[in-house]
Amino acid sequence: MHGGGFAKWTKGFEDARERRRAQRDPDWEQSATLHPAVWASIQRFQVGEDGDGANLVGKADEAGDDDYAQAVRLFVAEEQNHARLLARLLAAGGLPTLTGHWSDTVFVRLRRLMGLRMELLVLLIAEAVALRYYRALHDGTDDSLTSDVAGRILSDEQRHVPFHCERLHASLAELPCAMRRPVMALWRLLLLPVSFVVAVDHGPALRRLGVGRLRFVADVAASSGAVVSAVLAPRPDTWTGMG
Repeated sequence: MHGGGFAKWTKGFEDARERRRAQRDPDWEQSATLHPAVWASIQRFQVGEDGDGANLVGKADEAGDDDYAQAVRLFVAEEQNHARLLARLLAAGGLPTLTGHWSDTVFVRLRRLMGLRMELLVLLIAEAVALRYYRALHDGTDDSLTSDVAGRILSDEQRHVPFHCERLHASLAELPCAMRRPVMALWRLLLLPVSFVVAVDHGPALRRLGVGRLRFVADVAASSGAVVSAVLAPRPDTWTGMG
């Protein structure tokens, strides 16, 4: 794909980076107090945010759009910043980071199986789940440091989803018209078991944050309609958000 449509995303990521610099980091001197189940859950999500993004960057370079490739690098930098924020939050609670988790390994292997389109489809599943998780973490705790960190990550994730939707829209446009809706129907179908596995795996933490397992799965499923519309619509920049 060629064209300059992603220059606005590069500028958006750069503007967000400047806002972060002006805002500065949370006050890490605060101690963080959370239930052990929530700490364990944050440790697992921290692993998922912590990657070098080399595979995605390589595929973005191959796509032949310099603006998109630059935007992807800035997206990866934001994800790495999320990993750093979560690691600092864990440290404030006296907890270490994990070296790995099976769910992250599965996602990474899936994403590397095929080309950019498959990578983005799998990434969008992870992002849809992450949006609901960080909202629960932001809204469901009275720990001010945790709520601050979750709010910062949530703000970024709300930009990441439409960014991936726009590129996936361009990628699906390369397929025959009759295949586009079935691809996204399959995506919604895959989102369900993934969100269910996350809900079971993080169930004790979600319960502490005021979100039951079934509610979590239902909310993720409900949000998927906005993703499908943004990917299939001729104007993916009309993104309205995910409930």
